[in-house]
Amino acid sequence: MFEPAIAPSGTLLGLLQRGRGDGTLHALAAPRAEALAALDHCVLADPRHDWRVENRSLYYARLYLDLHGGLEAVEAHLFAAEDHLDAEEHRTGLALAVLGHLASYGRHDALLLLRRYAATGANWTWALDELALRDDDAGLRSLAEPVLARFPRDEEGDARLAGTVRDAFEPRPWRLWAEDRRDAVGGRVRAAREHGSFDRWQRQLRPTGPRPGWSVRAVLDWAQEGYERGADLAGPAARCLAAVAGPEDRPELLAAGRRGAPGARAAVLHHLAALRDPAVLDLVEAAADAVHPLDTAAGTAHGQAGPYADVPGAVDRDALAVARAAVTAYLRMCGEDAVARARAWIHRTDPLGAAAGETLAARGEDRDAGLVLGALRTAVRAAGPDAAVLGALVDGAGRLGIACAAPVLRHVYRETASSQLRGRTARALAATDPSFASGFAVECLWDCEETTREIAAQHAETADARVAERLRRLAADPAEEVEVQTAVRNRIGPDLQV
Repeated sequence: MFEPAIAPSGTLLGLLQRGRGDGTLHALAAPRAEALAALDHCVLADPRHDWRVENRSLYYARLYLDLHGGLEAVEAHLFAAEDHLDAEEHRTGLALAVLGHLASYGRHDALLLLRRYAATGANWTWALDELALRDDDAGLRSLAEPVLARFPRDEEGDARLAGTVRDAFEPRPWRLWAEDRRDAVGGRVRAAREHGSFDRWQRQLRPTGPRPGWSVRAVLDWAQEGYERGADLAGPAARCLAAVAGPEDRPELLAAGRRGAPGARAAVLHHLAALRDPAVLDLVEAAADAVHPLDTAAGTAHGQAGPYADVPGAVDRDALAVARAAVTAYLRMCGEDAVARARAWIHRTDPLGAAAGETLAARGEDRDAGLVLGALRTAVRAAGPDAAVLGALVDGAGRLGIACAAPVLRHVYRETASSQLRGRTARALAATDPSFASGFAVECLWDCEETTREIAAQHAETADARVAERLRRLAADPAEEVEVQTAVRNRIGPDLQV
């Protein structure tokens, strides 16, 4: 996965890349050419760290409408020669999603670009999904032949077509094409659908993995075999252990959890954690201690790849895998014993310490507020405003109502490149910062995340003239999420007359 280059938060480009509401407000006040150049840069070079959980497409589409922006740069990007050399979704996915929203707003030029790209582009399935939601039947039927031409009329091509039809995110185009009377279109799509259904049936008849009657040893051996071939079966194996293990198997499980093979040991840790076995916390600590001497300070803010992702390569691979499983298993524990142990572990500088902070943030008591605040400050200081652990700590600051956390929360809000984390921070600020309603809540009405706009609709001070006008616009926008419009309607009435 590529790592986007994010401009400073005080620049127009940096604001737009982050999807902040201030980005829209600054773009509308900036020279139009400068604003459109920054907007095109964001759409053509996706600035999101994780497109699966961060939204930008509606935010950018609305700004294109407000700026009356043309789509020449988007067209050149989509149909560049690079499109056939780099078929990764992240290169064109955001641009196609923006075009989809523009098409829903009535931009016919965006609809035509989507049709053209679906017929000739490398990431055609994404474009087809956008069209499935916005185009009419005639427009979709016109794409049947160019799309089917991508699949040769041979055994391999038919197999690829069957897989594509089976896995289609939006089935509407394929259903329309299956109704076509031409054998080269309707007949072929119907055959592909039947083939895909047959494939599913065959997979159900050939299950892999544990069978009824397996023993504890057989499950542990299966988990270890998966580990040796690079597959993480700790979770599935733990579920199998829940079905086959009894009280008489506890000594064997504890022995495997202390000194078993790494794959089996990881499975046992998950299983015992789910059972809240009294010995599991000591096993978790022992697994973390095995790599702690070579641990780095990054442990308090492990990245998207999970705990211990940034530990030096000199650490033993097996010990690292077990430590990672131990931390993951611990994070799923929810009992008082796990919370009590978190109070002892929170000062560690490894991922287990970070996990302890997450546990106290999610399930700690008022007396743990100081520990959560300390973990929050440490994470920001050690790894910056985009540390993965910050989400839980920010939520904890809001849940516990830690008023003195407001300054660090405001820093995270301004600087983080993650719009999802910014939204969680906005929710925490609403609970801890008295100035939120007249400050950040106002700009949040233009934020790229619908959950953040919902928070803003609930809290923004209506004495600000911009708030009243923005609430009216959100209430009338058919593309706005239902939850946001519900929050707006709850404000429109006693607080705001329209």
